[in-house]
Amino acid sequence: MTQHWTHRLERMSERLAPSMAKDHPNLPVVKEEGCYYYGVDGKKYLDFTSGIATTNVGHRHPKVVEAIKEGADNLAHGPSGVIIYESILKLADRLAKIMPGNLDCFFFGNSGTEAVEGAIKLAKHVTKRPYIVSFIGGFHGRSMGALSVTSSKSKYRQFLQPQGSYSIPFARVEDCPNGEDPEVYVVRQLERDFQRLFDHQVTPEEVAAVIVEPVLGEGGYVVPPKAWLQKLRELCDTYDLLLIFDEVQTGFGRTGEWFAADTFGVVPDIMAIAKGIANGLPLSATVASKELMHQWPLGSHATTFGGNPIACSAANAVLDVMEEESLLENAKKQGAHAANKLRELQANHPVIGNVRAIGLMIGIEIIDPLTKKPDSEGLFKILDQALEHGVLFYFGGNKTEIIRMIPPLTVTAEQIDEGLKMFEEALIAYEIEIGHSSITVR
Repeated sequence: MTQHWTHRLERMSERLAPSMAKDHPNLPVVKEEGCYYYGVDGKKYLDFTSGIATTNVGHRHPKVVEAIKEGADNLAHGPSGVIIYESILKLADRLAKIMPGNLDCFFFGNSGTEAVEGAIKLAKHVTKRPYIVSFIGGFHGRSMGALSVTSSKSKYRQFLQPQGSYSIPFARVEDCPNGEDPEVYVVRQLERDFQRLFDHQVTPEEVAAVIVEPVLGEGGYVVPPKAWLQKLRELCDTYDLLLIFDEVQTGFGRTGEWFAADTFGVVPDIMAIAKGIANGLPLSATVASKELMHQWPLGSHATTFGGNPIACSAANAVLDVMEEESLLENAKKQGAHAANKLRELQANHPVIGNVRAIGLMIGIEIIDPLTKKPDSEGLFKILDQALEHGVLFYFGGNKTEIIRMIPPLTVTAEQIDEGLKMFEEALIAYEIEIGHSSITVR
């Protein structure tokens, strides 16, 4: 790394808030393209993070870049409502055709947190009820409304303690007693958790909605059984509660379908979408049916920057690319390939505890080989080794025990093989360090 960049990184926390700027690994880059970052050190890095599940069609896809340039030639700023423009109308029409069920009306914002805030506000406004039920381990954002339903890590709520929500357990297949059907077990537990909640803490008549990530994201890439989410839909109907899907991370092909709602065969009443919608430009949406959304009167929710015309142009290009390049199919195919390769590694490397995968949303649990407990310290050593070899992953999980593998949906089998070979080299280097090496790189 150049002396200039070393100096810049040393001074970084003087100018940038460390709550974000000290994230891992602080890789200085000069360019991004496709599935790669290009570092100031002259190295090319295979990116298995996609900007945390955002650049689904790859970094700087030519069609998206062209759409941004053309958009900037005409309009740089809305605000939507004061003026109206083609890119936002076109995007709303196109999204309505791919959304689950009757979800066909949109409030455009800038971020996933904003989309969740909108979903909570809409649910409370429509039902005139004060409380939201969420699931332990869910991540929905860090602003106060979204934080009230976030519980992936207690540190996010430290000294803040937002109000207005109740939390119950997410599907925990690993808790199933031996001899029982895990799917039957988690469905039964969900029914019991609802009953306990309503018997002891809050009445159904006070609850506006239940919010859930169909697959836990920051909470560790936990994939529930399909029957669990379908039972959740059934319980919301039984108790007359709105169901909100937070698809900020699972949306736009990440699970192998347009949305996880399609993957699991469940249609929510409200959805929050963002991240992959515009491939890195700030854009999100709170989505509901016209019947629900039209109960929000003028001025009850608004935005200055949401639905930016350039971001909407980029989002339209993203939809073009996903359709033209068959990226839903590629996500399924390459996701299955990656999961198979990782399970082969799991059989040979004692530091891999569990592999969780749905589409190109893959979690790799790192454990202490002796105690079998989550190993956060080991995880970061492995991530650092992987970066040294040339591949970038991210982390997650309540105890920071999950390596997240979330490459662009454009990733090829060759790139997956290349990246996982570097990952295996990182595993071996770490296992040698702790005295648990079992194989050599093939």
